[in-house]
Amino acid sequence: MSAEARAGDVVHVTGAASVQFVSRPIVARVIRVRDDMVTYHGWCWLDVYQLDARGEATERRTIFVRPDGLRRGAMST
Repeated sequence: MSAEARAGDVVHVTGAASVQFVSRPIVARVIRVRDDMVTYHGWCWLDVYQLDARGEATERRTIFVRPDGLRRGAMST
């Protein structure tokens, strides 16, 4: 994935994006990139909908990730 996540992107969030997802990766749809929150270079805050195996939103979350560790378009968890 490019270094920039965009609203509407479906992403597979694994340990490559953040250590919190090493043992329990998720699939999520990006709602927005939180440019109003301070972060480290190469990291960002995202508002996302966590998706189930059918692609249905099950939870809204704000996650802290490295965008270059996200994989676009994955639908398996």
